[in-house]
Amino acid sequence: MSEKTVKAEFILENGMRFSGRAFGYIKETVGEVVFNTSMTGYEELLTDPSYAEQIVVMTYPLIGNYGINLDDMESDGPKLKGFVVREKCDYPSNFRCEIDLDDFLRQNKITGIEGVDTRAITRTIRNVGTMRGIITLRGNDLTESQLKRKFDSFNNKNVIRDVTIKERYDIPGSGKHIAFVDMGTKKGIIKGFVQKNCHITVFPAFATAEEILSVNPDGVFLSNGPGDPKNVPEIIEMVKQLIGKKPILGVCLGNQLINLALGGDTKKMKFGHHGGNHPVKDVKTGKVYITSQNHEYVVSNLPDCLEATYVNINDNTIEGIRHKTLPILSVQFHPEACPGPLDSNSLFDRFLDLIERSGDNA
Repeated sequence: MSEKTVKAEFILENGMRFSGRAFGYIKETVGEVVFNTSMTGYEELLTDPSYAEQIVVMTYPLIGNYGINLDDMESDGPKLKGFVVREKCDYPSNFRCEIDLDDFLRQNKITGIEGVDTRAITRTIRNVGTMRGIITLRGNDLTESQLKRKFDSFNNKNVIRDVTIKERYDIPGSGKHIAFVDMGTKKGIIKGFVQKNCHITVFPAFATAEEILSVNPDGVFLSNGPGDPKNVPEIIEMVKQLIGKKPILGVCLGNQLINLALGGDTKKMKFGHHGGNHPVKDVKTGKVYITSQNHEYVVSNLPDCLEATYVNINDNTIEGIRHKTLPILSVQFHPEACPGPLDSNSLFDRFLDLIERSGDNA
């Protein structure tokens, strides 16, 4: 062990404790614990705003081997509460590396812990379900009542307000005009529309339908984001007011909000989907796509006006929906990947085709 070694403990809400070594920004942190099964792409998931208020456990044993570079960040910095790995790499090797994992987390004030049994943690979450956890340097000094108070103090109901943009902005383009509602989006999704030459007006999550319609977009996109969709009734109401006025595409949280706005429901999953290897099947064609996913909630109880377009092969959850008469479609997975496979990247083209067809029928 080096002179810089700082002993730490990772404590789960069910009482399980894992001893390890702290790295990054050394502080105590509490968050909702999830595990991610991606073998690569740790930089993208570190900077994915959908992980806000969560402690992410990586199932792949070695993390940090190719370092960090600023080009691959999916937002302006990490939004998660903590990072748990079996082993971090202290000497990354890659020609694009600008900084190592330890320094990157330290600069962004994110706490990490290594040297813990990530397989045991993952099995626990799979068996028991998502729970809160704490990375602490105090270990045995924390009494059960102190731990309970810390766990009870955790609250992520306002998490979308923390990750959305403050003011709207434009990205010029010569193609279709997309009103892009940013609820904690990844840059990869914006790039997906930029690559199609779209003119993009990006709105804060709590923009009103009137504000969005004032720019007369060709279509509306509802982004991914963290937290429970039922905690943002204002956004659900905004979506309701957009239905029937413009073509709409939703991804991840956007998918859930569309279902709620049309009278459906959502539910929290036992341990969510987090990783780049989730198989989904196109209900119509039977074709299977390997997808990138990051969510704790899923749509359920579809209203009569919607039909399922994709299902998850692992657990049969609904992964995509489409309105039976209106130009509205959405998916639970991430077509832009970042990280993950690009199997479903054609979703951007499908939405632009939908806009085109709806314009022809206007």
